[in-house]
Amino acid sequence: MGKRIVIALGGNALGNNLSEQMIAVKHTSKAIVDLIEEGHQVIVSHGNGPQVGMIHKAMSQYVKNDATQTPIPLSVCVAMSQGYIGYDLQSALREELLSRRIEKPVSTILTQVVVDENDPAFQKPTKPIGEFLSKEDADVLIAQGENLMEDAGRGWRRVVASPKPVDIVEIDSIRTLVEAGQVVVACGGGGIPVVREGSGLKGAAAVIDKDFASCKMAELVGADCLIILTAVEKVAIHFGKPNQEWLSTLTPEEARKHMADGQFAPGSMLPKVEAAVEFAESGPGRYALITLLEKAKDGIAGKTGTTIR
Repeated sequence: MGKRIVIALGGNALGNNLSEQMIAVKHTSKAIVDLIEEGHQVIVSHGNGPQVGMIHKAMSQYVKNDATQTPIPLSVCVAMSQGYIGYDLQSALREELLSRRIEKPVSTILTQVVVDENDPAFQKPTKPIGEFLSKEDADVLIAQGENLMEDAGRGWRRVVASPKPVDIVEIDSIRTLVEAGQVVVACGGGGIPVVREGSGLKGAAAVIDKDFASCKMAELVGADCLIILTAVEKVAIHFGKPNQEWLSTLTPEEARKHMADGQFAPGSMLPKVEAAVEFAESGPGRYALITLLEKAKDGIAGKTGTTIR
């Protein structure tokens, strides 16, 4: 019997710019449709780090060049990234489905994700966005008052607040489309961050971690499995050291011990493991899988990846 699966795509599934993205989504769609062909229901979420950074940079420059314009909120930049990434993803998925004679609609939902305006994350920005910079270029921006941090040995990036998701505004629409047999792309880039303001919603200057947003969505749509795709086939402890050990299975208790021991890099593997544990503990029979995109099918079959249950 097929499972209901939420797939959280990592940045390597989308490329770093528009031309790379158009190529990458075709490869990504093949792996996703492999799961659909196996009879699974699939909901897709994705990151947007390079894309939202590019949009934010372009919009900031636009405002500088036109004094009549006002600054573009980060929440609007996230919405823009959802739109154009979703467009490429749903087009590639539809093409791959039809090439296999699978008649299944694909829809992208612009998704607002509610956060708590009192979340302490707003006092300590940690979420990297945008392009990688050299230390020299980063120092210039830091001197101008911007928040930057070194990102897993790959360079320096701007950082913004990353509050935890509390609720998903469009969850009923997502659930309805899934029940109707559609492939849904939602919670792109972690969702458009909003806070409740009376009976309305207001955009927040933040970027929600896509793995935590995917976990929340997986919980709310009643998923059986959350697949978090990353750049390695399995999770490892002592990563990059002579005693490195790849892990095939983890219990939530084991994962928490490794997290307490500092085994997983913040902003990289740590939020993936945290989200995986959160989902595995959210209901009976639920589990999470962390693996490579091209290994997702084998991971569901129990042949590879790291399973947390």
